[in-house]
Amino acid sequence: MMALKIEKKPPGTPAAIPSAPAVDPLELLDRDELIQAVRAMQGNGVALSFSGKRAAMEIAKRVRPRVTRRITELHVGSAEEQSRNTLIEGENLQALATLYQHRGQVDLIVTDPPYNTGNDFRYNDRWDSDPNDPDLGPLVSLEDGARHTKWMRFMWPRLQMMKAMLKPSGVLAICIDHRELFRLGTMLDEIFTEENRIAIINWQKNYAPKNNVGKRAHVSTATEYTLVYANNIDVAKTRLLDRTERMNARYESIDGDPEPWSPGDLSGPGADTHAGQVYAIQSPFSGDMMYPPDGRCWAAERARVKSMLEAWGSTYVSKDLKDGKAPALAIQGSLATAKKKAEAILKKGTWPVGYWRDGGYGAFRLKKYLKDVRRGVIPMTYWADEEYDSPEILGATSWNHEESGHSQTGVNELNAIVGRGHSFETVKPLKLFSKIIQIWCPPKGLVLDPFAGSGTTGHAVLSMNAASGSERRFILVEQGRPERGDSYARSLTADRLRRVIEGDWANQKGTPLGGGFEFRALTRQIDAKAVLSMKKDELIDVVITSHWEMGRRNSPTLIRLDDPKFTYLVGRNEQGEGYFIIWNNGGPVGQLDRDSYRIVLKDAEKAGLKPPFHVYARYEVYQSRNVQFWKIPDKILAHLGLNENSDPFNDDEARA
Repeated sequence: MMALKIEKKPPGTPAAIPSAPAVDPLELLDRDELIQAVRAMQGNGVALSFSGKRAAMEIAKRVRPRVTRRITELHVGSAEEQSRNTLIEGENLQALATLYQHRGQVDLIVTDPPYNTGNDFRYNDRWDSDPNDPDLGPLVSLEDGARHTKWMRFMWPRLQMMKAMLKPSGVLAICIDHRELFRLGTMLDEIFTEENRIAIINWQKNYAPKNNVGKRAHVSTATEYTLVYANNIDVAKTRLLDRTERMNARYESIDGDPEPWSPGDLSGPGADTHAGQVYAIQSPFSGDMMYPPDGRCWAAERARVKSMLEAWGSTYVSKDLKDGKAPALAIQGSLATAKKKAEAILKKGTWPVGYWRDGGYGAFRLKKYLKDVRRGVIPMTYWADEEYDSPEILGATSWNHEESGHSQTGVNELNAIVGRGHSFETVKPLKLFSKIIQIWCPPKGLVLDPFAGSGTTGHAVLSMNAASGSERRFILVEQGRPERGDSYARSLTADRLRRVIEGDWANQKGTPLGGGFEFRALTRQIDAKAVLSMKKDELIDVVITSHWEMGRRNSPTLIRLDDPKFTYLVGRNEQGEGYFIIWNNGGPVGQLDRDSYRIVLKDAEKAGLKPPFHVYARYEVYQSRNVQFWKIPDKILAHLGLNENSDPFNDDEARA
């Protein structure tokens, strides 16, 4: 029983008014909600509970999309190159809601959220009442007793949105350090399910011991983590990494073989279950009977082993040695003749694929040709042994700094590109993100980073495209620090991307990577009234940035056409199809009638476009088989997951 502490008050102190008893949050739930909560606890085995979880689970459903304005002066590259990649300035949860056209279309999300260190994390408590408020509050300090639950309330709806953005085969790779590792892992286990966890990557951020202070002074914190989850592990793919020169250097040709090779083992585990593969083979050099090592068996089928032995000039037959093993493969005929033939083959060079070590007197081995080795490396537990024949589950994986880079590398890279003074102290190394992208994003895939920071993800995509000819695309979201008047989406992220594209590094050592991106800024909340009240340029931006068609949902953004010779033509897609907005002489949106259709035809002729013509207008009073009509505001809202009466993006059935 809890003891009550009675405080004595000075004489004359008025009696305290009894406070109302606290209301248990469970009492506020209705019957269906209670049943749902109990089922969730029973179904998940381990249930995560924290203050404000229920509100956090609902926030993502209430966030509304925003207008995105294209900031022309910050675009880089040709119009076609701009349409492939996007950098969005704004609050990332609202940006994810606005990116409705990419929902279910992203191959990889790789991101580096705030670590809740006491100097990098802000949380907006007002989101419980208004999830469309973009402002963030003050820093959550280490002294804040609720800092962990605040961080989880911040992360939960964003993790929900990230999962919704992924393809069924998509993968999330999210960086974290020791402060929130366990809480993030538990949240991901619940949102993605534990069965979809691919890996816990432990990467070496420091290559020298670090002097820690405080309670962590006992052990040097030299590592951070990347948690990797599949949307559906049954269809997700883990790809090979490029082989390095050091790996290939292990292959040589000591026998003069024109193809380099390395020694391979002809034995494998399984002597207990494959007794027929345990037997002696006779050496033509020494005449000795040689067995596979204890507990192992010959890994190749008997006929193949016999063929490799006979490549040394002698015929082999089965012979029962009365040794309790399967019949041996023994030389038929004279051992002296067999030795003479084998020594001639050894001296001539370019030995058979099955060869005898140590001048013929060692073990029987397999020549493993470089040309036959898989052209990549399987990402496995610890990346020291670099030769693997088959994929394994990654599980808990360690990457040393030579393989993934370290934190100081990331800072040095950023210094070299944009110069010092950027105030970014923790920058992920390019090698780490490049490695993740290569493993989990296909060559023509789409990468999303909702916490873009200095733009390492975009840099990695551009660099890999330039090096390998791949065609990966990226979408980056960064809010910056608006409370300081520093939108480093512009001052840092966009600047870094521009510099690596153009080769304009601060240290004068950059090589142009090519490519491009468009810069967008989130502005006001969008609805039917907002669409109908837009000025022409703003409406064009909304159409250009939000348009998609079911069969081309994951295509690049429409290419905007800014040319005064066109009356209605505003853009085109990769297939060369034109997009038109009917606008009444600077006034409101017009209608598609016979007169406006004639102007559409004139614009199309000037631009060299052929049908179909995609026409946006308020009404369609004239129809043509050459026209794909898009009604304003209905189609614009639909492209953003909205209509005037509902919000399909937040519909539970649509999200299932």
